[in-house]
Amino acid sequence: MSIWLQRGYSRVKSRIFTLYGFDITNPGDFIGIESMNQYRTAWISDLHLGTRGCNAEALLYFLRDYDFETLYLVGDLIDIWQLRRGIYWPQSHSDVIQKILRKGRKGTRIIYIPGNHDEFVSGFFGAYGNITVEKQAIHETADKRRMLVIHGHELDTVVQNIKWLAHVGDIGYQILLKLNRPVNFVRRIFGRGHWSLSAYVKKSVKNAVSFIGQFEEAIVRYSKDYAVQGVICGHIHSPVIREIENVGYYNSGDWVESCSVLLEDHHGKISLLTNIHPPADAKVEIAETEDEDLPALINGAKSHSMAKAETQTIA
Repeated sequence: MSIWLQRGYSRVKSRIFTLYGFDITNPGDFIGIESMNQYRTAWISDLHLGTRGCNAEALLYFLRDYDFETLYLVGDLIDIWQLRRGIYWPQSHSDVIQKILRKGRKGTRIIYIPGNHDEFVSGFFGAYGNITVEKQAIHETADKRRMLVIHGHELDTVVQNIKWLAHVGDIGYQILLKLNRPVNFVRRIFGRGHWSLSAYVKKSVKNAVSFIGQFEEAIVRYSKDYAVQGVICGHIHSPVIREIENVGYYNSGDWVESCSVLLEDHHGKISLLTNIHPPADAKVEIAETEDEDLPALINGAKSHSMAKAETQTIA
């Protein structure tokens, strides 16, 4: 009886993996299922939950397909500035919080570094189970490099010294984000991909480009006081990996325009993944069960497309 059951199980298993495109005779295919979307560390910043510009569905799609030992939330998780002007909190934003907490329950170490839009959390530094709230952190990569992790608003002179101007700028930015929706609605009609008007304006305005350059240089100078080989930050919504004055500069971007994340593999290599958007026909389920991640992992290992996500690395 047991032999019959074993043969039946083998046939069913073979049919399942053949359906998903894996060769049951090739062990390498099964290694891919376990390791393809597993990373040592991830850094995400500037989610701006509580705003209409937050791409919560894209973030949920990413969190379902990727696992990491340590997750850094590098500021502006929740946008208190915008919530003070008006309450906007759809179910998907609650799902993001639940998904992050669930990763913590499953063993992921979560380090939350508040930014300027969620600065109220700064009054709660300390450890809460598997979640730690810190002002800044020093991360050691697998290849023993020291990285300063900081949101970055500390080096923004406007945020620190002229807060009313920072709020005015934020209102203008929110207007541009609202214009993104009708622009992309028209683009989808003509079969074009996602495009951010706000990001285009930011990159085109000379003063904005100058500010970004000055910000990056200031962050690198600040990091030298900590004897580190690199600095990881967010704040300016400009994802990039580059070297400045022999110091690695890593900006994790945001989940409003670029939908980006920094990922460290188990060899210490840090990559930048941008433009993470689920396919048009993908359905991000809101209600979750304890076993929901298994089919999502198999599907992620099968396609690994992340809607044509783009990557960047630094040597």
